[in-house]
Order: sequence, then C-alpha cells, then structure tokens
Amino acid sequence: MNMGEADVEVDYLSAGANRQTPVADWHHDGTVAFGADWNIALWRPTDSTSRGIRRLLSGHSNTVKAVKFLPQVAGEPFSYLITGADDRCLKLWELDLVTFQGSCVQTVQEHTAAINCIAVLPRAPGPSARCIFASGAADASIKIWEFESSAIKLLQTIKTNPKYFPLAVVLSPLGGNSDEFVLAAAGTRDTVQIYVAESNEAGPEFKLQVTLSGHEGWIRSLDIVPEKEDAESDLLLASASQDKYIRLWRFRRGKALPEISAAGADSPLGSLLSETSPSNKVHRFKIMAGDFSVTFEALLLGHEDWIYSAKWHRGASGKLQLLSASADNSLSIWVADPTSGIWVTNVRLGEITKEKGGTTATGSIGGFWTGLWSPDASSVVTLGRTGSWRSWSYVEERDQWVQNIAVTGHTRAVTGISWARGGRYLLSTSADQTTRLHGKWKGGGGTWHELSRPQIHGYDLNCIDTLNDTSFVSGADEKLMRVFNEPKAVAKLIQRVTGATGTSDVDSLPDAANVPALGLSNKAIDTTTGDPIDGDPATATAARRSAAAPEADHPPFEESLSRHTLWPEVEKLYGHGYEISCLAASHDGRLVASACRASSVNHAVVRLFETRRWTEVRPPLAAHALTATRLRFSPDDAYLLSVGRDRQWAVFERAPLGEGAGGRGEGYADDDADGKRLGYRLLQADPKGHTRMILDAAWAPLREPRVFATAGRDKQVKIWATSSGEEAAKFGLAKVIANEHPVTAIDFSSRSSESGKLILAVGTEAGRIRIMSLQVGRDANVDVVSALELRPELCLPKAVLQLAWRPKRGESEQDNMELAIAGDDSSLRIYIFKNL
Repeated sequence: MNMGEADVEVDYLSAGANRQTPVADWHHDGTVAFGADWNIALWRPTDSTSRGIRRLLSGHSNTVKAVKFLPQVAGEPFSYLITGADDRCLKLWELDLVTFQGSCVQTVQEHTAAINCIAVLPRAPGPSARCIFASGAADASIKIWEFESSAIKLLQTIKTNPKYFPLAVVLSPLGGNSDEFVLAAAGTRDTVQIYVAESNEAGPEFKLQVTLSGHEGWIRSLDIVPEKEDAESDLLLASASQDKYIRLWRFRRGKALPEISAAGADSPLGSLLSETSPSNKVHRFKIMAGDFSVTFEALLLGHEDWIYSAKWHRGASGKLQLLSASADNSLSIWVADPTSGIWVTNVRLGEITKEKGGTTATGSIGGFWTGLWSPDASSVVTLGRTGSWRSWSYVEERDQWVQNIAVTGHTRAVTGISWARGGRYLLSTSADQTTRLHGKWKGGGGTWHELSRPQIHGYDLNCIDTLNDTSFVSGADEKLMRVFNEPKAVAKLIQRVTGATGTSDVDSLPDAANVPALGLSNKAIDTTTGDPIDGDPATATAARRSAAAPEADHPPFEESLSRHTLWPEVEKLYGHGYEISCLAASHDGRLVASACRASSVNHAVVRLFETRRWTEVRPPLAAHALTATRLRFSPDDAYLLSVGRDRQWAVFERAPLGEGAGGRGEGYADDDADGKRLGYRLLQADPKGHTRMILDAAWAPLREPRVFATAGRDKQVKIWATSSGEEAAKFGLAKVIANEHPVTAIDFSSRSSESGKLILAVGTEAGRIRIMSLQVGRDANVDVVSALELRPELCLPKAVLQLAWRPKRGESEQDNMELAIAGDDSSLRIYIFKNL
C-alpha cells in the first residue's frame, strides 16, 4: 500500500508542566490547558479514561508562562485561549475541545520582555460579545487588550510605578456594574496596586487609585470574587505571598465601613491586625458611580513556606471557598466559619513533611506551584516541582477527597529513549536528571502512563539503553555509567498494571531501592529488614516504609513514583575523562559500548565493557578525533557502528575467535560463558562521510547486504551498503536523501512493511518527522519507494533528539507499528502507524 495512505494515531503524549503559577487554566467543559516547555498541553483531569494529555499545540518560540481561556458565548462553535511566553508574544488560539484540534489565529508582540501573567474580564452582556483582558510582563508594564470578532487589539499600556515586574493580575466588574472595572496587580514588590476604569466607546482606561501594603514578600497570586451572588455585593480580593500568608481585602460601595474595620483596635481582632499588619488603614476612592472603600479583611495563617497560588470558587451551595497552593507541599481549602466569620482550613491535601529542603530523591515533592478548581468545584489539581500534576476529587458518599491518576512528564529535553527488549515498556531519560519508565495500563482502556522512576540523579542524563528486560545502563554528565536492575516491587507493579510479564523469577530480584542521605547511588534494600542500613533502627524503619510500594492495580501517583519506584544500582562503569555522550548495549547483553565528549583523539575513543564481571575491554576502540555522537550494534552484534562530530563514521567488526588483542582500533575480552573471546576491531572508516557533523546512525534489519544509515547537520541522510553481500565486503554509499533541515535522529524498524520494504523514520532539527519506505536490491541499490510527511500538528517545535521503533511483540500486531519520539521540547510521544 502507498505510504501516503497510512494512518497515524497519537497513542501517548507525555510532557511536564512549566513551573509557573499562571501556567494553567481550567475551562468550563472540563479541559485543562497548561504550558509545557514551548507547547500548550490539553488535558481532561476528570475524564473516565484517564488518558492524560490529548494534544500538544505548538507555536511559541520560548517557554510558555501564562495560559487563560476566554469566556465563551453560548452558540460559539469554538473556544478561545490566550497564552503568553518568554518570546514576548501573546497568542490567540481557536480550539475545538470536542476533537482537541486547535490553531493559532493571531500573534501580537507589544511587550518587550517575557509575559508573566494574564487576567480575563467576563464578557459584557449583549450582542457585541466584547471581552477585556490584561497581560503583565517583565518589561514592568501591564497591557489592556480587547477581544472582539475573533481578534485582539491593544487598548492601553500601564507602566508600573514604582517599577516592578507584575507576577499576578486580576480583573473584575466593580460593584456589579458592567461599565466599571477594577484591576489588581502585584509582583516583585510587597504591595498590591488597584486600578479602576470606566467603560467607554474606545474601551476602559485604568488609573491607579489605591496601593495596598501589608505583605513582606513578593506577591505571587491574586484572585477576586463577589462575596455574595447579588449585584451590590462586596468584592473579596485574595493576595498570596512569599511571606507565607494570604491576605483578604474587602471592596465596598459607599462611605460606610465594614464592622471589623469600623471597630478598629477596640476589638480583639482589630488588635491582632494592628500587630501583624504594617498598614490597616481604610483606602477610599471615587468614580462616577460613587464612593468605594478598600479595607483589610483577614490574615490567613497555616502554610509554612511560600504561597504560590490562591483561587476562589463558589460551589453549588453558594459558599465561598479559597484554594491555596504552597511550597510546603500542601494544598489547602479555606472557608469562613459561619458563626465567627474567621477563615479556617477545611481541607488539607498533599503532605505534611519535616524534610525541609529535601529533594525528590529523598521523597520530597518540592512544593506546589499552582492550584486549580474544576468548574463544579468537585475536583482540584495542583502542579509540583517535578512538573507533574496531582488530582483529587470529592466523593460525597465518603465525605472524602480521593486522589486520581494525573499527568506526569519530563521538564527538560528528553535526551534518550530505549524500549525493553520485549517491548513491554519504554525507558526515557532527560536533562531534568530523571529516568522514567512508561507502560500501557490494561485497566485504563489501554492508556499509557509513567509506571516507575528508576533513577533520580544529580547530573543531567544524556543516554540510555536496555541490557535485557530487567536492567538498563545510563550515562550522564558525571563521566561514568550506572547499571540498574529492576526491583521486585516494581516488577510486580508492572505485571499488575500492564499484564505483561518480564522475568519469570521475580522472587530473585531485590525487594526495592532507597537513596541514602548525601548519596547518588540507589541502594538495594530488603523491605523486611531494611538492609543494608548502617545499624540505625530509625533509618531502617524509614527505608522499609519508603520501599513499600503500594499494592495498587493502577499507575502510581506522583509521590509513589518519586519515593517507591527507584531501581537499585548494581554497578558503576568508569574510564572516561569527560561527560558521557552516547552508549549502546549489544543485543545479547554481553557488552556495553560508550563514548564521552572529546576534543582530542585520546578522549574520542569508544570503550567496551563486558557485563559478566563489569570490566573494561582493553584497549579501547580508536577511530574518531572528536566526540562520538551515536553508537549502534548491528542486529546480530557482528558490527559496531560509531558516528561523530568529526564528520566520519566507523564500523568495527567482531574479531575472529582466538585472535589476540593488538594495536589501534581493537578491543577484546574473555566471555566467561564459553571461554571464547569477544572482540571488535576497526573494519572501515570514512573521514568524509558527511560534510558536517554526523548526529545519528541506524542499522537496517538485513544480513545480506549489510545496510546502515547516517544522518548529519548537512541536511542529508546517507544509506551505506555492502556491494557484494559478503561479510568481509566494504561499505559504499548507496543513496543520498536530501532534507530541508539538519537531520538529528533516524531509526530503522526491525519489521518490514507489508510489501517487505525497509521502514526508516527521520527526525530533523526543526521537529519535522518523515517515514520513508526503502527498497534494497541484491546489487545494493537503494531506492526511496514512498515517503510520509507527518502533519504539522504531529511535529515538534524543537529538534527531534531520538527515534525508536517498538520491537514486534506478537503476530496480532503485525499491521501496526509504534514509534517513540524524544524531543528537545521535553515531550515524549508514541505514534501508531497503520498500513505502512
């Protein structure tokens, strides 16, 4: 079948959210939109399928910081989304939230620095459907915009005075009058500025009226709500600060003051306020509609660290609730006591921990950056330091908040991916210093989820490969490689969740893993004894508790991933002098090949390690003069291919048995299983393989002729093949495939197409992905039979860093091919190709 008729489906999208308070918004239809690196992710937290991210929208050219849905008018076929980013652009998106399709319909760049926050005023009633919103940026300005007729235009620019960077803005009608508006703004100062405007034909013009003091740190979040549902109700403004407090402010129409403010210091509460607040005075201002006052209402104490977010919601009962998220790892719901009116914490979610300053490796979540209400207030979500979301829903029958499956993902570039040998799970590693294991949840309708976080490291991780179904090796910026074995707790978890079995001898695996204090190595421990522990009973108890993974049949929650699913480290492989750049494990699991960053011949060698005794095979393989960028063993391990920044490729062949170790380009080791010698020696190198650095390489699943591909910054993919089909024959150039952009990733599928042709996936620096069908003749002629260009919405906004086809797992899946894609945009994707 022609490849142009192939079907492409998105099976899995994983990406961590950017750590910003205004980075997400919850639409009234249940969709959450959040910034994920340069992308905007769409997710339905309360969806019964627990699918996770439904779509990634690309358009920004830097980190997305602010996301806000515009109010939707009944009858409109689309929803509209406003986003702001470090690229100084505001983008207007038109979304179909039924199909999750979306496109950017307008981009404006009026700010001169990163956009930090966005606030939206509800649409004015009437046929004009006029909508006002504001944006605050690091250029120390707030801009007022109008959205009308599916377009946005600038109405006003406010320069902050005294100068500060706005981190939070909020808009509201004032006093129930749709022609009077209030804008509250705050940020890198300890004050809140109140601007007031009256609407006119040209649009509202905001003027500074009041400055509220009292906080003692930067103010991270603002939200405003009518106290009651009637039109003349007072407004309540909540301000959340790094001083660990939330302050409530009351806006009242008229000259009369609230009872507490009028009582002043004569009341016990007034005395408390005068002690804790530098300023408790009454602020008055006047507009055409009359007099208004702003007074300090309440001080909310309870959090033990910076407060990043405060959001109001009025439930079905009409009762006001305030949701706050803090760096102390807690999410609190505040309500006013009906008798005293004092605001108290009604619900506290998350965790209370004494591990101040702890890392995720020691179990600390690292704080919550934002909190969101669902439209009906029955669910809440919060974003943690690891970029992962956590979700809770209120179960009325049990009068309890129950945690749900949420979205997790990397927060920096995904630098390496590797399928388990049997294809039952996918490993990914990233510059965010974590390794993650992804599998398909059989009980969730076949949806993909993160099931384990084997490695939480102190260095950026650069590469990974699996040794077998229960172990892998990874390389980082620390100049060495680490080998990990699957623990019993994780093996059983994967079996329960995916239904796929790995090793049949699960009981022989270590129980679990733990990270000792001040250490980088995951230590295997026994969950019954806590061994190995340094004789401290308290430490042993803590280790057993942290290793006891929950016996659940669903994917683990974020706190379990970072605490209970580590893999024990079994070996370290030394020898390189600089950061590890690439590695590969042989298909039989006997050898690991690796290379490091290098600017000289001495360090540009390929080192081999045998996996029985974990010793280095000497001497190392020499061919390159600069950093090797990719290493690949042929499917039968007969050859080792290396490519590098010095523009050359080199092929090393398995040496004839019994030959001795020798000079340049040769390395040998004893195989304990049968006493035979494992070795590789340089067969062929092409110093001018490409005209610019070579970034990736891949072997075709053929033995005759032998075929491999190389890809480089010269925008070319080159196919190399043996001309005669003989094992000793040299490789020659068989085909040059030109591309529009530098090619950063390629991979051959181990399975042929329906017509027996080779399938090659190509990823570029611009994020484009092509799937090509190649025909190889007996005389080593290679022809491109057909090519499939993925639709723009399926491509990445940044470079494709690695591609990996899933190994075939059964005859029933012959028609479908699955491709894993690792992106520089922190996303991990799995696409299904049908009819290739």
